[in-house]
Amino acid sequence: MSLDYSAVPRLPDGRTAREHIESVAALSQAVRVPMGNGGQMMWHIWGAGRGKPALMLFHGGSGSWIHWIRNVVPLSQHYTVYAPDLPGLGDSDPPDDVRDIWSVTKCVRTAVDAILPGNQPFRLVGFSFGGMVSGHLATLMPERIERIVLVGAGGLRATRRPGPKLHKLLPEMPAETLADEARRNLGILMLHDPAKVDGVAIYMQILNTTRARTRSRDMGIAGALSNVLPQVRTPLAGIWGEFDSTTYPYIQERIDLFRALQPDFEMNVVEGAGHWVAYEAPEAFNATLIEILAR
Repeated sequence: MSLDYSAVPRLPDGRTAREHIESVAALSQAVRVPMGNGGQMMWHIWGAGRGKPALMLFHGGSGSWIHWIRNVVPLSQHYTVYAPDLPGLGDSDPPDDVRDIWSVTKCVRTAVDAILPGNQPFRLVGFSFGGMVSGHLATLMPERIERIVLVGAGGLRATRRPGPKLHKLLPEMPAETLADEARRNLGILMLHDPAKVDGVAIYMQILNTTRARTRSRDMGIAGALSNVLPQVRTPLAGIWGEFDSTTYPYIQERIDLFRALQPDFEMNVVEGAGHWVAYEAPEAFNATLIEILAR
């Protein structure tokens, strides 16, 4: 059954969310590479062939590269940007075990070696579930990752305030219900300011969550990132939204957790933003990330 996006708001210029997403994707080079289990992993690359340092962006759970739609073009002025769909999400094939973080990470490692061969170093940004994958990848290829910036990283054994449950989005829902439920979920988990829940965010939420196969939430509940952090030697930094629904009001607990392992850990908090800070406050996020990576 096909999804009905007809109730998703259009952009102010009249374009649909899909048209906008496709226009950003059209600026990239789309590449599928093997990930070692017979499947392939989708990557979008912005700024290829310009000789700039490599920057990888790992999206959040039940997501895709679209989590970075407001960041890839500005960041490509400074870096060659590699934004994959992680295994079992977006347009990438699933790992062998959709509930196992190592199964996901080993596929990612194989794909990274294919998309960026040799010993070329890179910087890595991991949002939410992407932060879990980043931490695990750092233990498998520490010699190549120069720095990891965690963004609202999941999988930490830290206090989280209970909140409303998300509603499952189903293809058989009427268009208005589908859009309304996606808006509700975005407001609960992803974005702090209701006015920032626009048509692109709603379309992304419907598209990505209805095709997600990898069970990232199960891995987060199991504390996947906390399990591996003591083995990570790559320098870490953080960017969190002030009102991140997975963290607020316990940001200091996260800072203490990271600094117990890396005393120089730097936490950057973007005022007024929620969990999906790269979308809700893209100018502040992009500027902060560029500054961190420059150091």
